[in-house]
Amino acid sequence: MFYRKPLEERIAERQAKLPPLKEGKHFEHGPAKFVFVFLIALVVIMHFVGLAIVMHFYRS
Repeated sequence: MFYRKPLEERIAERQAKLPPLKEGKHFEHGPAKFVFVFLIALVVIMHFVGLAIVMHFYRS
């Protein structure tokens, strides 16, 4: 009834329209980049909080 190209062909056509990626300037999966940056920031913040707690009890 309604003809649609297979998903693989539609993805290939969409990717063919994109300009070439610049070396070292892209992260292929956008949401993964945000998760990665969030986790790194969370670890850094947790280290500072832990350090502050340890220093507070060490002085007492």
